[in-house]
Amino acid sequence: MTRWLTHLFLGIVVGSVGVIVHLSPAGLWMEEKFGLYGLFHVRGAITAPDNVAVVAIDQPSASRLNLPMTPRLWPRDLHARLIEQLTQAGARTIVFDLIFDTPSTIAEHDEKLAFSMKTAGNVVLVERLVYEDTAFFAGASEQNYSRVVKEGSIQLLPLIADAAQAHAPFPLPKMDRVNNYWVFKTDAGDIPTLPTVVLQIFALPVYEDFVRLLRTINPAYAAQLPIKEDASDIEDLIFTLRDLFLNTPGLVRHLKIELNRDASMNSSQRNILHAFLDVYSGDDIRYLNFYGPPRSINTIPYHQVLYPDENEVARQSRPMNFENKVVFVGFSAATQPEQDIVRDDYHTVFSNPDGLYISGVEIAATAFANLLENKSIRPFPQMGSLGILFLIGLGLGVIFMILPNQGAVVASFVLIFLYAGSAYYFFKEISIWLPLITPVFLQLPMALFGAISLKYFEEKLESQQLKKAFGYFLPDRVVNDIVRNSGAMTLNNQLVYGACLATDAESYTALAEKMEPQQLGRLMNSYYAVLFDPVKQHNGTVSDVVGDAMLAIWAKTSASTDLRKDACLACLDIAAAIERFNLTANQPRLPTRMGLHFGEMLLGNIGALHHFEYRAVGDIVNTTSRIQGVNKYLGTHLLVSGEVITGLDEFLVRPLGDFLLTGKSTPVNLFELVTHKQSASQLQLWLCDTFSCVLRAYQNQQWTEACDGLNEILNLVPGDGPSKFFLDNCKKYKLAPPDDTWNSIICIESK
Repeated sequence: MTRWLTHLFLGIVVGSVGVIVHLSPAGLWMEEKFGLYGLFHVRGAITAPDNVAVVAIDQPSASRLNLPMTPRLWPRDLHARLIEQLTQAGARTIVFDLIFDTPSTIAEHDEKLAFSMKTAGNVVLVERLVYEDTAFFAGASEQNYSRVVKEGSIQLLPLIADAAQAHAPFPLPKMDRVNNYWVFKTDAGDIPTLPTVVLQIFALPVYEDFVRLLRTINPAYAAQLPIKEDASDIEDLIFTLRDLFLNTPGLVRHLKIELNRDASMNSSQRNILHAFLDVYSGDDIRYLNFYGPPRSINTIPYHQVLYPDENEVARQSRPMNFENKVVFVGFSAATQPEQDIVRDDYHTVFSNPDGLYISGVEIAATAFANLLENKSIRPFPQMGSLGILFLIGLGLGVIFMILPNQGAVVASFVLIFLYAGSAYYFFKEISIWLPLITPVFLQLPMALFGAISLKYFEEKLESQQLKKAFGYFLPDRVVNDIVRNSGAMTLNNQLVYGACLATDAESYTALAEKMEPQQLGRLMNSYYAVLFDPVKQHNGTVSDVVGDAMLAIWAKTSASTDLRKDACLACLDIAAAIERFNLTANQPRLPTRMGLHFGEMLLGNIGALHHFEYRAVGDIVNTTSRIQGVNKYLGTHLLVSGEVITGLDEFLVRPLGDFLLTGKSTPVNLFELVTHKQSASQLQLWLCDTFSCVLRAYQNQQWTEACDGLNEILNLVPGDGPSKFFLDNCKKYKLAPPDDTWNSIICIESK
């Protein structure tokens, strides 16, 4: 359950991080810079609406007309002729992305332009705002933009301004890359921008239908609006409609319902009304749905429109049909050198690699075309995006929780691929922009790294728990080997030098017969804790436990003195611990005999089929057990062989002579390990020295001297077992001296 909760927590964390990043300015920056860019380029260029065109002031036109590249230096009577040509060609609206704010050097040219505009009655002019760029967050859409603070507009030349049907600004954020524009400029008096004004003019033919639908919903609303004949002041009409929609929540929804029910309008009229309603009900800031690289919108050079008869070949390759079209006129470079002369260009997602950017007039045309088609790029609703990101993070966490690493990686990439495919479909088909960078390049790697890290730590924890569990039964080296081999037992047995310790508790059989199994189990657990701790503290390994007996080993590849020293120290600590254990009240005593031997042995995993045990194999093990058994004869508790104490001067030992153990053919020189020399008492030192002299007398068959020395020891240490043992032998040999074949080796006939 804990593992499930851990991975569920990972999913919640990944989902929450996605939500937090998406809400942050960094999240928007990444989605705009990389996500939007990627979606546009995967989608590629699309066909721009046929009823929108751009007449470009460009280098070919300047050369043909023998004019400078700078548009403001072009004579205005030329623009008057252009208006006449476009009007004759059936243009529905003519939009000039040129600022006419100062008088021309030739007054007649201004008059001609004003006359042409007045006659056409369909010319819209752009005006410029005085502004400063600062960063801000738009509350409604939670987007980061450059704020334009209006200090006042640059007034157009009155003669020309009065002749135009309408005029409006088209400010664009001066950012690293233009992605959006304003429909209404709320921080500049809530004024409509150029695309909005042009759309309102374009929608005038269905204005009466709109008023009729509005009257159906609420006649009072319709009464607030001017009739079509009085709607010529476009800016006043837009402000009136803006106030109506802002102050009447839900009005657009009711209008769309009525629009869908109305059978009197054709599809074209319905589409225009839908676009009209969306302008007033949607966000004030819209993302541009670019149609492709520069000049993706039908673009005709200025001179070809002005002199169509001289450009028959060009017109045949791209016919100049302006019937019922909205035509935008402005500077639009065809090459990068042209662009460097007149800087009216903007970096966008479709900027060409050669440095050619999309011109301001084409962006204005794009914005209007988006409004007309009702296909601006719309970010997915904020709450929906947050929900999607959280669910993706949660889903990735659950996938990694259920599946193994390889399957989880595949499943995660499939999930992200499906999501990215859905994001692309929504973007391409219905212009909905889903978050892309955060789930694909942040949440997926985070979930992948987090899950792998979690599994690594889980496996590490399981490994540690496994090592700890097996450590109760096997040495660390074997446990590590099992863990490394995923539990498989390897027969990597090794020939080593080692010290082997065998212990045995006195009277255990009788004690086990009298005690209840549970009580005996608790007693033996306490007893073994006393034995095991010194072994571990002094770098030993408990190899086997049977009943009351323990076998411990100290092993190295070389006959190290430190190894034998550690074994001796462990034996002395065990002896002291057992003495304290036996002083515990209300607990049976367990006097313990120990035998310690040193030599070569085979150390490793011994067994077959499905059962193995970590054991030491060799004569040393059997001999150690026999040495431990000699304690019963000598009345001692800690016997070591000569191989153990050779070269160890820090311990006080009592020599006991050579013993031929049961089943052995070679005698073993035994010693009693008494204590550390530094902590030895005077009595212990005297006992060992005196017994050494007695042992020499015994070995030299000096029975009387040996008996005297042993009696002297027993007078001071009455319970000394070795003295009693040898005294019995001396008395026997004193009464019946052995023959000439006698030697001092003592034979032990039983275990």
